[in-house]
Amino acid sequence: MPKKDKEQTTTKNKKKEGATKIPEKFKPIVQTIEKLTALELSELVKILEEKFGVSAQASMMTMGAVPAMTGEADGAVAEEKSSFNLELTAVGDSKIAVIKIVNEITQKGLKESKDLVDKAPVLVKENMPKEEAETLKKKFEEVGATITLK
Repeated sequence: MPKKDKEQTTTKNKKKEGATKIPEKFKPIVQTIEKLTALELSELVKILEEKFGVSAQASMMTMGAVPAMTGEADGAVAEEKSSFNLELTAVGDSKIAVIKIVNEITQKGLKESKDLVDKAPVLVKENMPKEEAETLKKKFEEVGATITLK
């Protein structure tokens, strides 16, 4: 990057810093992230998504949906949730049984299923009807796993 472009970018970043108050404990992390290239930042986001089982896009979509759900001016009742995500919160004592259930649900290989179980808490299946989600939750709980429906 030419020096002039880098100076302009730095100036833009300084303007943004003034708008966002960064707590002291996060300043070293933010300063390190600011030094990353776009490609490096993209790689970091992917790693964090995999590590913590989250998606940056899903969070942004959820944030956009919140005002529509909570700020209904006409007083209409919010629609009941129709799709659920199954999150394995804790494995329990029967890890092998949990791996078998995950294998059955996801249709992944045993190694992939074991890796998924080892990452708990982790989403096992997304966008299911309420009945299916409750059935799978019971199945996991029978072998001692802890499940959260989201």
